[in-house]
Amino acid sequence: MALRNIAALVLFVMMVLCGACSGAVYRVGDSDGWTSRGLVDYNKWASTKDFHVGDTLMFAYNNQFYNVMQVSDQDFQSCNATSAIATYTSGSDTVTLKRPGHYYFLCGAPGHCQAGQKVDIEVTLPVPESMIQSPSPSPYGSSSPSVSHPEEMSPSSTLSSAPTLNFSKPGFAATAFVLGLLRFVF
Repeated sequence: MALRNIAALVLFVMMVLCGACSGAVYRVGDSDGWTSRGLVDYNKWASTKDFHVGDTLMFAYNNQFYNVMQVSDQDFQSCNATSAIATYTSGSDTVTLKRPGHYYFLCGAPGHCQAGQKVDIEVTLPVPESMIQSPSPSPYGSSSPSVSHPEEMSPSSTLSSAPTLNFSKPGFAATAFVLGLLRFVF
């Protein structure tokens, strides 16, 4: 009986994790990564994305020359890296965005922040699908088709070029694997 309760608990945890792991993953700077060579305007890069609670930032860089420091707004504005909230130095760091608001990151190597290696990430709560309105149907008898002009589309309605990973399929695969194992237990 205890084994059955443990199995039920494991199944419940796996199902919860399936739903909780569906945030987007953004590689900061896209294919150029995190660098001070002037290849990326990081704030322009961030302004084209919609970051939500649960999303993850990936910082990819050469850790012999760069680092990632999360700082306050004031330290971000002044490029002050002496009182960082968090410091990352692996060269392949991930930061999960856990709350709405601004996250400020910069490189603490001398002169890199001043050269533009800093980014302000604004995070919002995701909008539930049930809150998104579908387009209204055309009035009956309308003879002119609806025309959409790309230049009039809002930035949030265009597709993002950010590499996005959705972890829901691996979560379902893990759940199926656990269910398969439970089949042998019972």
